[in-house]
This record gives sequence, structure tokens and C-alpha cells, in this order.
Amino acid sequence: MSYVGETLSNLLHQTAFFNLTWGNYVMILVAFVFLFLAIKKGFEPLLLVPIAFGMLLVNIYPDIIASPEETSNGVGGLLHYFYVLDEWSILPSLIFMGVGAMTDFGPLIANPISFLLGAAAQFGIFGAYFMAILLGFNDKAAAAVSIIGGADGPTSIFLAGKLGQTGLMGPIAVAAYSYMALVPIIQPPIMKLFTTKEERAIKMQNLRPVSKLEKILFPIVVTSVVCVILPTTAPLVGMLMLGNLFRESGVVRQLSETASNAMMYIVVILLGTSVGATTSAEAFLNITTLKIVALGLIAFMFGTAAGVLFGKVLCKVTGGKINPLIGSAGVSAVPMAARVSQKVGAEEDPTNFLLMHAMGPNVAGVIGTAVAAGVFMAIFGI
Repeated sequence: MSYVGETLSNLLHQTAFFNLTWGNYVMILVAFVFLFLAIKKGFEPLLLVPIAFGMLLVNIYPDIIASPEETSNGVGGLLHYFYVLDEWSILPSLIFMGVGAMTDFGPLIANPISFLLGAAAQFGIFGAYFMAILLGFNDKAAAAVSIIGGADGPTSIFLAGKLGQTGLMGPIAVAAYSYMALVPIIQPPIMKLFTTKEERAIKMQNLRPVSKLEKILFPIVVTSVVCVILPTTAPLVGMLMLGNLFRESGVVRQLSETASNAMMYIVVILLGTSVGATTSAEAFLNITTLKIVALGLIAFMFGTAAGVLFGKVLCKVTGGKINPLIGSAGVSAVPMAARVSQKVGAEEDPTNFLLMHAMGPNVAGVIGTAVAAGVFMAIFGI
């Protein structure tokens, strides 16, 4: 009987109940909230479902992301090896290739002024950089945190790795992806605050047709110009434009389909679960993480506001031909931010169709955030 009792006791003590802390329960609750938002509310489920599940797994079984040095047999946890691909900037770059293969750059080519709106939305990044320094982050950590304002998860991971801020990569990535998913909640109040009903109801003229030659030349020209000026952006901008060239060239349909479907979704699974697995209670529930989350939100809100306000300036300059709402799409959350611009505009006039107009600043924002990351790397000599 003593043997049976000892065996049952051992089995009981191997359960997670004896190892979970109050912090683990908090993070498990957060994971459930994320799953609810993704499944019930439809907030970027491709991102939130794997992130939330990774969060759930690591707070029940921390060893799932343990490094080989932390284990008795020298073999790391499953999600540790996924996370190494984040640190090496492999997964963020592949995500950019998939985004490029999925995205039509036609609206940006048809309305080059969209580049200005995409650039204006990067104001939040540089504003958050100085705020982060005031809050006690060193210059490289401040740069890694501030890039959250672009609402671009892959770029946030990429820059944190390049600047040697792997210790902050988890909170930065989770904050960036969370704000990407929460765009439909965060952006509309800001957009309405800075615009009038008349401005929101402005109808824009149809975009001009874009030729096939323009679409083929665009990724080649952008890569050549941006990567010559900021060579460190090549992994992101280069992969983004390569994916788009697959799409527009028309001669590598198999590569375009693979990059935009199978490869993209495999990478999202690996990146999402590994990012979620960085949110153990010990790593996430601390003052530094709270500062990162707060700064990321402030940066994102500032970026949205800056895009809308610059949209108002362009509205005045063009005599009311530009709806300021499309400026909010200058953040990098493709295509969610463009959809939000469409939704808010349609609330004022159901016949108003802003989606394609908003896709221009949206795509410009992806390029702009990558350029902002390149600027930081150039400043620090990376």
C-alpha cells in the first residue's frame, strides 16, 4: 500500500497545480481573453490564436521554451527552437515575403501621396523613443520599444534582435501583435476625435488604373533605392518586395502561391506560438513589461493621430479631395487598418468606399516602419 500511495503522490505532484503561481493564473486568464477576442470577436485570429495558445502552454509548462542549458538532458523545449528563428530574424523576414506576395501595391502606385501619409504615421515611433529614454530605457532598448508604434510585429522582432535586446523581445512582440489585433478598438475613437462628420463623409475619386509594367518595376525600384540608402533594411524591405515581385511578374505563380499561402501560414504558426511562449509570468509580470506595453500603446495612438492630422492637412491643400480617415491606415497593420478606415467612413455614408484609397497609406506604412527600423540601426552603427 505504501508503494501505491507513494506512486499516487508522485503523480499528483507532477501535475501543474503544485507549480503554478498566482502570476501563471493571471497569464492563463489573459490567454483566455485573447482567445475570446480572436475566436468570438474575430480580432486578427491568425495572430491571436497561436499567440494566446503559446501563452497558455508556457504558463502551464514553462519548460516548453527552456533553452538546452536549462534542461537536464541538454535538449531545449519545443518552442525554444521556434523562438531561435525569431532571434535570428528568419521568421520576420519570411513574414514580409508572404505579405508582399499577398498585397497589391497598386493603390500606392496610383496615389504616390500615400507615401506621405505612411511617413506621417511613423511619428509615434520617434515620439515614443524619447519617452522611453525619459522612463529609464537605454538608447537601444528605447528604439526597440518605440517601433511598436508602427503596429508591425515582424519589424519589432527584427529590430529587437538586431539591437541586442532579446531580453525585451517577448514583451515587445506581444505588445506589437496585440495592438495589431486591437486596431478596430483603438483606432476609431482617435479617428473620430480629430475629424468632423463632413471630413469623414468625403468621397475620393477613383484611383487611376496601374499598368502591369508599373507594378513590376515598383518592387525593383523601391528595393534599389531604399536598400542603397539604408542597406540594413534589406532583410525586410528586400523580402517584402521579392514577394511582391513574385505576385506581379506573372511568371512564378507557384512561388507566389507558396509564399502567400503555405509558407506564410507555417511561419505564422511558428512565430505566433513562440512569441506567446515568451509571456511566462516571471518574464511578463514586471514593471519593465508594463512600461513597454504602455509606451507601445502611446506610440500607436500617436501614430494614428499623426496620420489623421496629416490627412487633414492634405485635405485642405487638395481642396477637400482627400478623406483624412485614410491617414490612420499609415500604421503597418495590413490590411486591418485600411478596413477600419473603410468602416469608420461608411458609418457616415454607407456609399463611401475608402478601402482601396486606405490601402495606399497602409502599404506605405509597412515600408515606412521598416525604414524607421533601418534608421535606428544606422544611428547605432548596426
